[in-house]
Amino acid sequence: MNTAPNGGSLEELFDQIPSLADKPRQIEELPGGLTNLNLKVTTPKGVFVARCSRSDTSLLGINRESEHANTRSAELAGIGAPVVDFRPDLDVLVIGFIDGRSFENEDLRKPDALTRVAEACRTLHAGPRFVGDFDMFTRQQRYLASVVDGGFAHPDDYGDFEAPFQQIRVALEVNDVPTVPCNNDLLAGNFVDDGEKLWLIDYEYSGNNDPFFELGNTWTECELDDDHLDELVTAYVDHHSPEKIARTRLQATVSRYGWSLWGYIQAATSDQDFDFHGWGQDRFEKAVADFRSPGFEDLLDTAAGFRT
Repeated sequence: MNTAPNGGSLEELFDQIPSLADKPRQIEELPGGLTNLNLKVTTPKGVFVARCSRSDTSLLGINRESEHANTRSAELAGIGAPVVDFRPDLDVLVIGFIDGRSFENEDLRKPDALTRVAEACRTLHAGPRFVGDFDMFTRQQRYLASVVDGGFAHPDDYGDFEAPFQQIRVALEVNDVPTVPCNNDLLAGNFVDDGEKLWLIDYEYSGNNDPFFELGNTWTECELDDDHLDELVTAYVDHHSPEKIARTRLQATVSRYGWSLWGYIQAATSDQDFDFHGWGQDRFEKAVADFRSPGFEDLLDTAAGFRT
């Protein structure tokens, strides 16, 4: 790994960043990171992670200044890695390396794992407010405009499901909840277990949001089942709440329908060797199954408080 996302040399790039400049220096690529090149950098000063931007952030709705500020807020909340340096001129954010193991989907199915996940989310959500808001209903409209205006490949019938998508928005507004600082992208790999606590990493999509979007997004992205949904929400609110479980399940559908467009945008604009179109199609097909489910209306009524 010698080349930076901008095509230059990583060695020359890191020579310009004081926290990474000392030698001898070891650079290792970390797994994951579809919109960043994440590198573990070991120097005599310590061990760091350099997050180097490599996607069209304007199309994806990523604001690196907000990411930096919110990563700092997560640090202050006691749940995020320490911020070491930020060089927007070089498209690099440097954070401390957390010596732990990143989760995989299977880890969230282990006993007590979802209780720990809920606790970590509560810690983040109780921390300092983030810069900016995240609302998937708004973001979905921007993503759709980018897809249509750019002529990017996407399902011909995508727009056929706008009506049930808006039904979810209306149902959620009946019992609206205060927004809290959310990561909004808590895939399994963004939970790091140091053996004692879970840390939450990667704040490029962070913003103040409905906390139950956070839970629903994690539930669907980690491919959990209905029992896990009940367990996660119950651990988060500390009691069994059909209304909040329904809210979280609907937010999972919102996640699927909205993020599918992210996949289509990446498929059209990214040069990475990854099946972004298939990634987006998977989420779209899951959202369609949700919209067509016989239990969809019941979820709307329960989330709105019309059924318990």
